[in-house]
Amino acid sequence: MNNSPHVHLPISVRVIMLKVLLALLPGIAVYVWFFGAAILVQIALASTAALAGEAAMLKLRGKPVGLFLSDGSALVTAWLIALTFPPIAPWWLIVSATLFALIVAKHLYGGLGQNPFNPAMVAFCVSIIAFPALMSQWPAVGFTDFAAQMRVIFESQSAQDAVTMATPLDALRTQLHTPEARATVAGILGSHATFGNIGGKGWEWIALAYLVGGLWLLQQRIITWHVPVAFLGVLATIATVFSFANPDSYAGPTFHVITGGAMLGAFFIATDPVSGATTPRGKLIFAAGVALLTWVIRTFGAYPDGMAFGVLLMNLCVPLIDMGTQPPVFGHKDDKRGGGVP
Repeated sequence: MNNSPHVHLPISVRVIMLKVLLALLPGIAVYVWFFGAAILVQIALASTAALAGEAAMLKLRGKPVGLFLSDGSALVTAWLIALTFPPIAPWWLIVSATLFALIVAKHLYGGLGQNPFNPAMVAFCVSIIAFPALMSQWPAVGFTDFAAQMRVIFESQSAQDAVTMATPLDALRTQLHTPEARATVAGILGSHATFGNIGGKGWEWIALAYLVGGLWLLQQRIITWHVPVAFLGVLATIATVFSFANPDSYAGPTFHVITGGAMLGAFFIATDPVSGATTPRGKLIFAAGVALLTWVIRTFGAYPDGMAFGVLLMNLCVPLIDMGTQPPVFGHKDDKRGGGVP
């Protein structure tokens, strides 16, 4: 019989990162099913670049390479970059973006635990601003010819137009913002080949697979409920209000939650413990802000999905959010609540 007290050792960074990688596997499996194995090549490229960049920076900074390289944080960043970039993007784009994330967005701020911005989202935003055409070319559902995908990634980008199509968010935004089209949300969703039963063909199931992985992370207590619930709840609420007021111009909540990077962002990106808020109330405020910015950029902005920009903008607010939501220290008087001991 074990003796008390039962003190549990804190979970290691390596275990946390390993479980995050495992939770991403359902989404990756469904991704391969609908869009082919090119995503596996992109994950391999990003992982190799991440490990190489991480090792080089650790060496330059005089840190133990083996210890920090094996914690899995670089791989998580690499996988998130690969999963948010087009799977047939040129190889040099995914490699350079991953190196930028690790070197500039992480190590130049002091390494793991010191970076104020989510490295994967920094890589995405920099890339979509610098290379908007390449970042908007996604494979059409059914284009799963691995040899053809490899030619696009490693040889010729000129063939992309024949095998690519817009994402559901991009297609909806473009047609709604075309004055001469006079299109409605219902008309676009019912006629465009990009859209499936709820969101986008294939993307609906990928989002549900991310949901499965995210729920497993909640069950494992790797993340808390605050960020996913606040993000998805606020995003759905805003979409519901505007869709009810003007259904011809604004998509409903199901479309916004299932489409784009909403589900991946809710469970795997906005939950980043380093660049996100740390207090329970702070997490709710942080996630609500990300959801609001995501919807605003999706609806009125120049980019189809605002998840990455929303995360980075709210990263700027984290110090203020944490400062304003810190619970009172035990034994000290809380002026706002009138409790505690003077």
